[in-house]
Parts: sequence; C-alpha cells; structure tokens
Amino acid sequence: MSQATQPTEPPKLRKNADGEVETNSLADLLEFFLNYDQRVALVRHPHVEELFQWKQNEDRANGIESYPFENAEARFAIGTIQAVAENNTEEKLQVWITEVLQALGQAKETNEDIAKNYGLEQGESHILQAQKIPSEMERKIYLTSCWIESLCTAEVRFLGWVYQELYGQPFEPITG
Repeated sequence: MSQATQPTEPPKLRKNADGEVETNSLADLLEFFLNYDQRVALVRHPHVEELFQWKQNEDRANGIESYPFENAEARFAIGTIQAVAENNTEEKLQVWITEVLQALGQAKETNEDIAKNYGLEQGESHILQAQKIPSEMERKIYLTSCWIESLCTAEVRFLGWVYQELYGQPFEPITG
C-alpha cells in the first residue's frame, strides 16, 4: 500500500451489547498494527519466524505439548486475542501487560548478557549466532529469550494500544 493510501489512524475497537470487545474489530486492529507498526510487525520477520519454528521443534523434542501454530504471526494473533478476552477488566489487563513487560525486560537482559559474552552480532539470525555459544543449555536459554523478547515486544505494543482504547488512558505498569 502506498503512503498516500495508508490509513492515518488504526481502526476503532467496537464492543458488543454485553460490553465485550468484538473479535472482528480486534482482528482489524491487529491487522493494522501488523501492517503499519514496526514493533508489532516484528513477528513477521524471518529471524523471528526461525525462532518460532525452533521453539516449536524444541518443545516437541522435549515432550512439551503446545498448539501447532502455523507460524509466529498466528501464535501472536491468537495469544493477543485470548489475552484481551481473558483479561476483560481494566485491572486484569493492566496486570497482564505488566507481567508481559516484566518478561520482556528479563528476556532482553538475558539476550544482551549472552550476546555480549559471546560477541554475537545484532541483526543476524539468532539461530546462526547461537552456534557460537559452546554450552547447549546456554544456547537454549539464549534462543528462548530471543523468542520471548520478540513476542513480548509485539504484545506489549499492541495490548498497550488496546488498553488505551478501552479505558481512555495510556497504559501504566503496576509498580511496587
């Protein structure tokens, strides 16, 4: 889509008669963010997809049951729609986003520490970079943290917007 035809604002969320967010309006908003917001579109990046496929294979190999999502984008989309449905009050959504933000911070810190220790390069495939890490356990920690950081970056951005739309104020994490 050219710059001239790009929407200037995200579509509005709509609620049904019961006050619940209409899934179709949430899906429309999500599609907008996937198309026009760099932090959310991250889940479409080939390196993130590679991480997602690694994580799915890793879980299967270790007997961890997980839903066989087709790709990282599908995993993200279903997860965010479920998060909005399950955290259907201001307080619940605020707690959820705060927890995702904390997970993001921990994953980012872990990635930065491991990358620094092994001289891993930013912007390169995490899977290829992880081959420089001699310990299998540390490789798994690094790759899992890379996946969590990617997923949480997109989720915090999108759910923060949803929070603001639903409750008329910017999201603020719970502190203390």
